[in-house]
Amino acid sequence: MILSILIPVYNEAATVQEIISTVKTVVLPIEREIVIVDDFSTDGTREILANMCDESVKILYHNQNRGKGAAIRTGLEAATGDIVVIQDADLEYDPNEFPTMLKPILDGKADAVYGSRFLGSGPNRVLFFWHMLGNRVLTLASNMFTNLNLTDMETCYKMVRADVLKQLDLKQDRFGFEPEITAKLSRIKELRIYEVGISYFGRKYEEGKKITWRDGVAALWCIFRYSFFR
Repeated sequence: MILSILIPVYNEAATVQEIISTVKTVVLPIEREIVIVDDFSTDGTREILANMCDESVKILYHNQNRGKGAAIRTGLEAATGDIVVIQDADLEYDPNEFPTMLKPILDGKADAVYGSRFLGSGPNRVLFFWHMLGNRVLTLASNMFTNLNLTDMETCYKMVRADVLKQLDLKQDRFGFEPEITAKLSRIKELRIYEVGISYFGRKYEEGKKITWRDGVAALWCIFRYSFFR
């Protein structure tokens, strides 16, 4: 079996080399495929990626900035693995958590696994109260319409069987990807979703964090949109 690791990248010159190195070396129970999609970075990230190109990594480039969701769709089209996981190009999420997430799928118990920042027993950086509250509100709103009991709908770490993920017909270009994929997964009969606790090494805006309150509002709209309009 193969795990396809999709890495959407936008202006991450400071961290992209380290995250790729970690993804390459993390010990996994199955083979890996690394698919990187640069979403028209302008800070030198594209040049760094060009110098890192080798046969172990697929690197794709957008010719304009389209958003995280669009980059994930591009990566998904190129992925050939049996299982897919999303990995941000910053250092907020640790790829060494992949084996923990893989276990329920490889054991035949899960079709999708979410890595929850609110269930983890490992390190979790203390940062913004309002971001935490916003995540809780969005997760609660999503759960109300999907009838799931997730603790962290907005997590980057979503690991899904490839055959399931490729049937979802994803549309969102930006961070609305998170509530969209959750809503569409929840509609699949007999789909088994699990959560596992993960560590979280969040960063401040001066360290490169990009998501804003506008993305929170857009995510709330997506929750309603994909709940009532199919």
